[in-house]
Amino acid sequence: METGERPWGGYTVLEENKNYKIKRIEVTPGHRLSLQMHHHRSEHWIVVSGTAKVTCGDREYIVNVNESTFIPMGNVHRLENPGLIPLIIIEVQSGEYLGEDDIVRLHDDYQRTDAAEETA
Repeated sequence: METGERPWGGYTVLEENKNYKIKRIEVTPGHRLSLQMHHHRSEHWIVVSGTAKVTCGDREYIVNVNESTFIPMGNVHRLENPGLIPLIIIEVQSGEYLGEDDIVRLHDDYQRTDAAEETA
C-alpha cells in the first residue's frame, strides 16, 4: 500500500485501477493542499472526520462529516482543514489518466513546484 508524508499531512492509496484511484487523505489542523487543477481526472471527496474547507472554482464552502463534494475535471480546487482535529477524507479519483504529473499547481503554501511532490 502506497503512503506518503507531506507538509500538510499525509495519504494512503487504498485501491488503484486503470480508471480510478481511492486514497485516504489526512490534513493537519490549520494546513491546506496547494491550489491546483487536473486535466485528466475528476475527484470526489467524502469527509469521514473533521471539517473540510473546499475551494472549487470561485466558490468556497464547508463540507462536514458524512458529506461529500465533487471536483470536476479542469476545475481549480483546494482542500483545507480549518478545524482543531485532523481532517480525514476519502478521495476517489476517476479519469483516463491518474498520474501524479497531472497536477497544475497554481499556489502552494510550502513553495513546492514539482508536481510529483503533491498527491491529492
